[in-house]
Amino acid sequence: MTFVVTSNCRGCRFTDCVTVCPVDCFHGDDEMLYIDPDECIDCAACVAECPVEAIYADLELPNSESKWLAVNAERAPSLPVVCERAEPLPGAQDRKTKLGF
Repeated sequence: MTFVVTSNCRGCRFTDCVTVCPVDCFHGDDEMLYIDPDECIDCAACVAECPVEAIYADLELPNSESKWLAVNAERAPSLPVVCERAEPLPGAQDRKTKLGF
């Protein structure tokens, strides 16, 4: 099992989750974070920290978010590690509100 960052992260890029990750499995680009499934140790520490509920266990992914398993596996290894808290993207608070959080 691994954890997966899904569409709710896009346009937000809150980094609360990366600060609790014991193995630095988060990687990021200019619009969101991704989890490298080869680095994730399935501890689930990140799930509760995500303010927009963007992180799921791979076996619990909603059908509408299933594509993100492959996206995370493909994108994460080629992107820099994100292991420190950073400012969310501009507009992230508005997106969070629109998502209902």
